[in-house]
Amino acid sequence: MYINSAYIKDPTIHDLTKLSDRDRNNPLSIRSCGNYKLLTKKIMPTYRPKGRLDYQLIYIASGIAHFYFSEKDSETIINAGTFVLFRPGDFQRYIYYNSDHTEVFWIHFSGYDAENILSHLGFAADTQIITTGTKLLYSELFKNIISEIQHQSVGYEQMIDAYFYQLLINMSRDMTQAETSEDNYVHKEIELAQQYFSTHYAEDINIEAYASSRGMSISWFIRNFKAHTNNTPLQYILNLRISNAQILLESSNYTIKEISHIVGYDNQLYFSRLFAKQKGISPRKYRELLG
Repeated sequence: MYINSAYIKDPTIHDLTKLSDRDRNNPLSIRSCGNYKLLTKKIMPTYRPKGRLDYQLIYIASGIAHFYFSEKDSETIINAGTFVLFRPGDFQRYIYYNSDHTEVFWIHFSGYDAENILSHLGFAADTQIITTGTKLLYSELFKNIISEIQHQSVGYEQMIDAYFYQLLINMSRDMTQAETSEDNYVHKEIELAQQYFSTHYAEDINIEAYASSRGMSISWFIRNFKAHTNNTPLQYILNLRISNAQILLESSNYTIKEISHIVGYDNQLYFSRLFAKQKGISPRKYRELLG
């Protein structure tokens, strides 16, 4: 395993789990910075259920990393060219695997104005995943910060601040461009999913298999599908089935059993219960009301 890290040695404090006078008295205060790359070590897990007192910014420079953003959350795959931002107290659990060829850079920082600085640069209070794309500049800036802390030449604190501001500003700019590209990509994928569900709604659709076939994680797909349609994929498919069943009840002479089968339910009783739950009336009574 390759490790290159550096820590600010503050004479006012010797415990990295506590904030120093330097952290409290500066608008932005870098505490440590480093670089990890798994070479022979198979796995590197981190688990901090109560988080840390400072901020932590992680950059996935190559490979992928596995993150869990709460005890209940399923795994989120973070690809190269992505930053993860943890604020003080945030739940932390992430894993690096040798087989993923993962290389990461990280920096811990604090400061009385840290949150305002982040907000001013466009990182909202709920921002945790920041997609920028891979860029050699990011790795170089992290390396420069590490080197400055290690050598502590004259003015090194001002230099690491300058490098860090440059890092954050470039992140902000690249994030805006990446979001536009990401929005277009997400919009297209959700449209394709809606088309697929509309065509195959009566079949036994495996949501996870569909997401995988499009190169998406199941958690990412469900989250973005719901954000765009206000429904999970399963709810969307259910709505399609019930809506089409309603149309068939209104416009055809098919029996309820036949309609149940047409829209994807072999069990007529189960279908009737779902229809009643969605529409507030059973399919039989709905048809009777039509006269």
